[in-house]
Amino acid sequence: MNQPTYASLKKSSLPGPDDITRTQLPNGITILVRPNFNSMSVSVTGYLHAGSLYEPDEKLGLADFTSSCLMRGTKQGSFQEIYEKLESIGATVGFNSGSHTAGFGAKSLVDDFDTLLEILSQALREPTFPAQPVEIVRSQLLTGLAMRAQNTSEMASLLFDGLVYQGHPYSKPGDGYPETIMAIRREDLQDFHARHYGPRGMVIAVVGAVSPNRAIDRVSAVLGDWSTPHQPEVVTVPPAPTLGKITREHAPLPEKSQTDLVLGVAGPTRSSPDYVPAKVGNSVLGQFGMMGRIGESVRNKAGLAYYAYSSVSSSIGPGPWFVNAGVDPQNVEKAITLIKAEVERFVGERVSVDELKDSKSSYIGKLPLALQSNAGVAGALLTLERHNLGLDYYQRYEEMIQEVTPQTALDAAQKYLDLERFVIATAGPE
Repeated sequence: MNQPTYASLKKSSLPGPDDITRTQLPNGITILVRPNFNSMSVSVTGYLHAGSLYEPDEKLGLADFTSSCLMRGTKQGSFQEIYEKLESIGATVGFNSGSHTAGFGAKSLVDDFDTLLEILSQALREPTFPAQPVEIVRSQLLTGLAMRAQNTSEMASLLFDGLVYQGHPYSKPGDGYPETIMAIRREDLQDFHARHYGPRGMVIAVVGAVSPNRAIDRVSAVLGDWSTPHQPEVVTVPPAPTLGKITREHAPLPEKSQTDLVLGVAGPTRSSPDYVPAKVGNSVLGQFGMMGRIGESVRNKAGLAYYAYSSVSSSIGPGPWFVNAGVDPQNVEKAITLIKAEVERFVGERVSVDELKDSKSSYIGKLPLALQSNAGVAGALLTLERHNLGLDYYQRYEEMIQEVTPQTALDAAQKYLDLERFVIATAGPE
């Protein structure tokens, strides 16, 4: 499937060393600023090292629970007062949690930038974890877990992670289990926040109609005196375990009419030189057009799947390289056979120049779309910092994509996609 070749990127419009200001406050907070005076708004996003890797096994979900409660009340205001203040200025503030970090995102008109930072600072530094709102959040988390238990896609992914990352921190679900969420007390939330929420290693990106000097000055004013003396060192994760054989398991969901499949292995880290060739090559395997070769074979030609695609997930540690499909339970074995055949072909011979050209054009063409909003640019700046990619990464982006060849894509595929060590996880009827 040939697509028109995209024009070369206009580098002057992309974030780079000439328009990104990076500074670090004495207490350890890194600030990244990129002005955009064509906008009347400002986006503030960031992260700090308070993800699920820092929680005990008996209280899985603690990091997610904590981040979900930060806006439920602070020393300066109740849940209702906080949201009335945000609503009065048309602003938003939200928090989330992942494996390595807890994240936040905020947006307002530039005239309300100071107010936005004050609310964000209060939630980060002085949450009160009021008892009744904490129980409301617990109920919401438990409802989400009950829904997860009946979702074939999520249960297959959960099983896959547990098998691919046996004995590895990535094997544990960040949202926990019902019993671990029930075991978390209000005091656990307070203790986790007091220990892990702090300035060391924290990163904030500010993008919008604000000068670097003003952004740095205002962030410093609300967070520059923050100190968490006993904040632990940043957790590093080991390489993924090497599996010695094909591993396959099934999660039974008897009343379901669909089976979801996840097949794959642990892939490269986001900072690995293998990542870009793997990502671009994978587009041929299961992304480009109607989900690449796998979509064409399994869904379009054979009609065996409701959807079928492959993905290379990025992370600080080894993210998974996997194929995902949803099929009629009667077609599970046929779909697995076709998927394995496409993977075998992908690791056995170079993709064609035309296939790779189309995929590269797609990646290059999509970058400006991802950076068209202040929030999109702010998220991109965090990616640069999180993975040590360099402030000139997006200036070099087109060349990096164009440098991928059929051979380098094949080398990456052969390094990771070993069918003799594949994990196959399924969830659905017996």
